[in-house]
Amino acid sequence: MIRLRSPMPRGMVAVLWALAWPAMAAEVQVTVQDGSGKPLLGAIVFLDSPEAHKLVRPMAQQDMGQLKRRFVPEVLAVTVGTEVRFPNRDNVRHHVYSFSPAKKFELQLYSGTPANPVLFDKPGVVVLGCNIHDQMVAWILVLETPYFSQSAAPFGSARIEKVPAGNYTLRVWHSGLPVGAAAYAQPLAVAEGGAPVVVRLAGVTP
Repeated sequence: MIRLRSPMPRGMVAVLWALAWPAMAAEVQVTVQDGSGKPLLGAIVFLDSPEAHKLVRPMAQQDMGQLKRRFVPEVLAVTVGTEVRFPNRDNVRHHVYSFSPAKKFELQLYSGTPANPVLFDKPGVVVLGCNIHDQMVAWILVLETPYFSQSAAPFGSARIEKVPAGNYTLRVWHSGLPVGAAAYAQPLAVAEGGAPVVVRLAGVTP
């Protein structure tokens, strides 16, 4: 004789259904302004939390090129563990270096693309220069979170998509901040349908 199992309690079904779905994700919208309220472009906006740190993974290989004796892009955000190439697209040689604590390295005079990319394995701000062309400066921001974006034209807005609901620290960094200055920080509770956030960075040099 086959015995039929009694149906699962309704409450247990609800619990299992909830566990089967990830936490609700939201889009975080941040508008970055300078001290006078004008749109500030190129700011890196990111969300920090212990949970975010656990989810961070290296990105696919990134490029910080050189073109017309400038770094392209001038600001690059990557996650910890990401490798970055430094292709020289000029017809002159460059000598790329950084003395920043987050990553000290040197690519001596070269043309084309160095065979080995540079691994950025510590969080922080990495300032780049060229020993041959003093006007060449760039920044790589190494992050311990997968939730980040960059403010863009025309309004200085940044959008971070697919952010799980929860409590974070919203941080905003810009290359025009005083040397060594910490990123702007404020607590942020993320929920579905949350209101846009406006951040003013005083003291930023364009």
